[in-house]
Amino acid sequence: MTKVTKAEMFAMIKEVEGVKENEAMVAFIDHELELLAKKASNKKPTKTQEENEGIKAEILGVLTNEGMTVTEIQSKSDVLGGLSNQRVSALLRQLIVDGKVVKTVDKKKSYFALAE
Repeated sequence: MTKVTKAEMFAMIKEVEGVKENEAMVAFIDHELELLAKKASNKKPTKTQEENEGIKAEILGVLTNEGMTVTEIQSKSDVLGGLSNQRVSALLRQLIVDGKVVKTVDKKKSYFALAE
């Protein structure tokens, strides 16, 4: 079962027979929907997310078209060398989802390269 969002729930409530006729209820629901839309539009990245964007750029600067392990990637940069393998792996996974990096596995070892 998929989870129903707050906005979807308000829209469903608004369609209920007893609620449709009540102008105060409809006005309240419309106001709540406006607040939800305003809240969603004001989202900005957190400090960590902004920091991660810089680290991702560093990773892309280090990566080549040949496969590299996480440890090899970390050894090419002082910034990346100070981070844990897990954090670099997590950022690489995000870059893979964005289509900027490709991952290949050879004998249980993961190699990362720039996407063509």
